[in-house]
Amino acid sequence: MRKSDSKKADRGGGSGEATMKPIDFGPLATWVGFNLRMAQEASFQAFSHHSAAIGENPGRFATLMLIARNPGIRQTELSAASGRDKSSLTPVVEDLVRRGLVERKRVDSDRRAYRLNLTAAGRKTLALMTRAARKHERNLDRIIGPRDKKRFVDTLKRLAAEIE
Repeated sequence: MRKSDSKKADRGGGSGEATMKPIDFGPLATWVGFNLRMAQEASFQAFSHHSAAIGENPGRFATLMLIARNPGIRQTELSAASGRDKSSLTPVVEDLVRRGLVERKRVDSDRRAYRLNLTAAGRKTLALMTRAARKHERNLDRIIGPRDKKRFVDTLKRLAAEIE
């Protein structure tokens, strides 16, 4: 159990909340997949807090960054690079296009394919989100520690590449 879970479990008293019993996580407490999911959720929520101040959804950050770093990227390439299937990426791209952050142009040689580029508004939004992401990353770096960061990121990359 994480520290924050035990703190939550001990709450009660004057707040009108019933005292929560500690949760028995059983084998989940030591399973990598469960702890990876919990860490991802905590990280996403923290980044949400930073990006809410600029009125943007943190889930759009990676999409904007990948488009910015790869001008003219096809949606299928973006899907593979972001680890999202096309059916979940398409609404994200459509939202970014509708909001004027991304432009989508058909590929002349393949009328089913689109190339994506950021608009000026998209570049401005990405700059604001990058500042929020850097603040968030500094907090993650503090938690992981500079000595362990490279190994930790390499392990995450290996998990993503080799998992079945």
